Amino acid sequence: MQLEYTYMETPVGQLMLAGEGEVLHHLSFPSGKMCLKPKPDWDYHAAAFKQTRHQIDDYFAGQLKRFDLALAPSGTEFQMQVLGALQKIPFGQMRSYKDIAEAIGRPNSMRAVGAANGRNPIPLIIPCHRVVGADGSLTGFGGGLDAKAFLLRLEGAIS
Repeated sequence: MQLEYTYMETPVGQLMLAGEGEVLHHLSFPSGKMCLKPKPDWDYHAAAFKQTRHQIDDYFAGQLKRFDLALAPSGTEFQMQVLGALQKIPFGQMRSYKDIAEAIGRPNSMRAVGAANGRNPIPLIIPCHRVVGADGSLTGFGGGLDAKAFLLRLEGAIS
């Protein structure tokens, strides 16, 4: 599959967007354990993902609370269930790993939910930053905890 990619500047740094046409497959933060670099066979197109970039700009400007984009995340059946549950977390709210495990009908799978959450190929759009520890603590985020805290403050979930 031949993917295209581009970069955009945001308040949390330069994001990389990758996919086909306007269908987003990957979003990568500039740092953190899940930082993704373009593959050698991907094509750079500065103007790619116009709608995605517009919605992300609106999100950071406080004008968008729910993304409406064509997404093509990849993962196992379990990971896709977790990603589906993440997409149901409302703007400005947080859920625990246990909440997500219960939402997908696997109440004892908190660790597996955490692992699937950490492998989210489209963070921000699929809001894995809204998942926190059972005690409300900010735990792992592929883009780094500073970015997670920024996003949750932007959404009014934390002060």
